[in-house]
Parts: sequence; structure tokens; C-alpha cells
Amino acid sequence: MMVGLELVIVAALAYLAGSVPFGLIFTRLAGKGDIRAVGSGNIGATNVLRTGSKGLALLTLVFDGGKGAVVVLGTGYATSDPLMIGLGGMMAVVGHCFPIWLKFCGGKGVATCVATFAAFDPLLGMVFVLLWIGTAALTRYSSLAALVATLACSVAAVALKLPPPIFSAVIAMSALSWIRHHANIGRLLAGTENRIGAK
Repeated sequence: MMVGLELVIVAALAYLAGSVPFGLIFTRLAGKGDIRAVGSGNIGATNVLRTGSKGLALLTLVFDGGKGAVVVLGTGYATSDPLMIGLGGMMAVVGHCFPIWLKFCGGKGVATCVATFAAFDPLLGMVFVLLWIGTAALTRYSSLAALVATLACSVAAVALKLPPPIFSAVIAMSALSWIRHHANIGRLLAGTENRIGAK
């Protein structure tokens, strides 16, 4: 009974932490208005970059990623149970994608995913970063880079022999990221997706 209650508490706290919309907060504080009225309407770092402020985009990237890492590391500090650690990381990404404060309309979870993966295992985070950078450099598609990197991390989680609850969380987080990129996938297939740096 207590284990069930602990899982609920971890899930709830991780969700609330993940749901903090840093992109929206930072752009409003900087006088850039509502980021949801800019570009794709997304609250993540890629769309914040469309405000013309690289500094705000970097800040959003760091904080969106940081909330996932903090949840995983904090849960790991409190307990060594991989089920709770995996659940915490996954729920932080769910919170970012579906924040209660914004009527469940959030970001795509890329920054939160990569930092959470790195907190699970630094090598997993490295796989994500290297493949994201490599794919983005070759194609100049941010969305394709995220799709390739998350898919590769699902495979890498097997190779790294992560505990089953952590592995399951990685799979679920990667799948969620793909679902959140459904519109991008459609544009990629149609050849209409915007490239990095395009006006």
C-alpha cells in the first residue's frame, strides 16, 4: 500500500515539475509577449528562438532540460528504486507536453527528454546529443534530428542494459516525443518542413 502511495506522490510531483512552462515564462518576462502566438505556437526552445533571442532560447533549453534531470536525480537521491526513478523521469516529460497550467497544450519534450536520458545514464544522453547534432548538421531539420535521436536512444537503452523500468520509461518518452512531432512528420514527408535557419 505504501509503495503504491509513494508511486502516486512521485508521479504527481514529477508531473508538476515538468509542467512549468519556462519558455512562456521567460518570453513574457523579457517583454516578447505570448510565445504561443509566435511561429508554431510551441512553448519549447526551438520556437522561442523564433522571437529572435538566442539567449532566451538557450535559457529555455537549459531550464526545460533541467527540470527533467532534477526530477530524476532528486528521485534517485530519495530512493534507489528504478521503478520510481523511471516513473519520475517519464512524468516530467508528460508534464512538459501536457501542462495543467496551459490546458494541457505544451511542448514536444525534446529538451526534457535529453536531459532526463542523461540523468538515467550519461551515455544515453551522449547518444542523443551526438545523433541530434549529426542529423541536424546533415539535414538542417530540427524535428528530424529529434526523431532520429529519440529512436536511437530506445535502441541504446537495450545495449546499455538499463533496468527494465528505466528502459520502459525511455521507450515511452521516445514514443511520446514521436507522437508530439506528428505534424512535423507530415511536413517532412511532404517536403514542406522548415529547415534550421530558414527565414
